Amino acid sequence: MSTLVDGIHLFADKAGLLNLEGHVETALPGVRFFRASKGSPRQPLVYQSGIIIVVQGRKVIHFPDHHIQYGAGDYLVLGVPMPLECEAFVDNGLPIMGLSIDVKPALLHQLVNHMQHQRYSQSEPCSQISCAQAAKVDAPLENIIQRLLVILSNPVETDIFGADVIKELVYRVLCGPQGKTLFGLAQHDGHYARVARALASLHANYASPITVETLADDVNMSVSAFHRAFKQVTFESPLQYLKKVRLVKAKDLITANGSRASEAAFQVGYTSASQFSREFKRHFNQSPSEVSMSA
Repeated sequence: MSTLVDGIHLFADKAGLLNLEGHVETALPGVRFFRASKGSPRQPLVYQSGIIIVVQGRKVIHFPDHHIQYGAGDYLVLGVPMPLECEAFVDNGLPIMGLSIDVKPALLHQLVNHMQHQRYSQSEPCSQISCAQAAKVDAPLENIIQRLLVILSNPVETDIFGADVIKELVYRVLCGPQGKTLFGLAQHDGHYARVARALASLHANYASPITVETLADDVNMSVSAFHRAFKQVTFESPLQYLKKVRLVKAKDLITANGSRASEAAFQVGYTSASQFSREFKRHFNQSPSEVSMSA
């Protein structure tokens, strides 16, 4: 994995990101570089869907009934955005660094259709654990990640080769042990894909009144079947998922925008400021005012 470590350090150096704290979009849309000089305690956040590659450091994400650790030389595939609790660790005093990559639906469907036409299939069903499980970066995937890091340092090469490099990277992930997660998204009538479509609607309209009945109807499922499939994919009930998304969005408004708690509550869909404050403190172990003071 030393090749990837060298590659990401060289990219960060050329891009002036060696002191970055957080994440930033690269010159290639949908590809983000992240870095943290220190670890972070377990805290709630919403993981966006896509491919997350850790080159240095390690992270642990906590689900209601299990946890997953992934670190240097691992990648994680998330087919849908998920509210999780995450903690991060530096190793040997070296900063956490890696890349996160969006998987565009059009590209995914193009690749899956072509692979199925060539009689390639991922026969293993997407189970509760494997839908969000770390896997080791193998040699073909490492080669294309290294190529990605090289072209990201060159605007001309990014424009010329960027889309093709991402296409191959997604293909390599499809061929790997976590490919079934992406295959599941491309099965339009499968429960996993239906839940993903419902989640896209939920994230676009989280501040509006949302009911389980409406979400289920939008994807042509019964309420009971939708509720069961939703919990299998996200490990949360639909309403619990919505609440966590709203609270994370509200925290962002308070810390990044300086919004007052009552303003943030209203903007994310709460109608009761007192209910918002109670649920906020229960979720983050801090009141909105304490979060605001520490921002």
